[in-house]
Amino acid sequence: MGRYFTAEDGGAAASFDEIEAGVLRAYAEQMLELIDAREGTGGTAEDLIASAFIEGPTELPEDPALARLFPDAYTDPGPDGDAQAASAEFRRYTENDLRARKRDDARAVIRSLEALAPEGRRRERLHLEPDECRQWLGALNDLRLVIASRLGITQDEDFEELMDLEDDDPRSPLVLTYGWLTTLQDTLVEAMMRSLER
Repeated sequence: MGRYFTAEDGGAAASFDEIEAGVLRAYAEQMLELIDAREGTGGTAEDLIASAFIEGPTELPEDPALARLFPDAYTDPGPDGDAQAASAEFRRYTENDLRARKRDDARAVIRSLEALAPEGRRRERLHLEPDECRQWLGALNDLRLVIASRLGITQDEDFEELMDLEDDDPRSPLVLTYGWLTTLQDTLVEAMMRSLER
């Protein structure tokens, strides 16, 4: 897995082979399932419409991956001394929108990858418009957060230690995927910046 994003026509582009596109799509689909699990719905159109008219949850998710995706907004007690209550109130009014945005980002990745093989014809070069770049950036960040939570990565040093795992360690493929997603994210940011400079 060594494909990187480059600046192209105001957006960004990268080449993915069939396996890489499959890995990214599978992770994006799992992201949708994880987000829907937090919502407590099947993600049908009716469920999504109904969710727009209800308040969001107030508690931090129990799943560590979801807690990384939907963290508490406040950790400092502040003047009133109750960060937990402030976070609960903030979460109630913002998490539904945040969840919808994360869902849209994951779906944008899936759509882009599906477009690589229209009507059974494989096309490797993927071009992203500026808005798609932002959605991909959000989705890549979310995927990295989920994998980091599963691997116990909280700082760069944790990842560096995991890079020394033996090849037969069951965590090794996930560590490599995390590194690949990090490279994709970093090069996408660079490509977006170069596109803005042109």
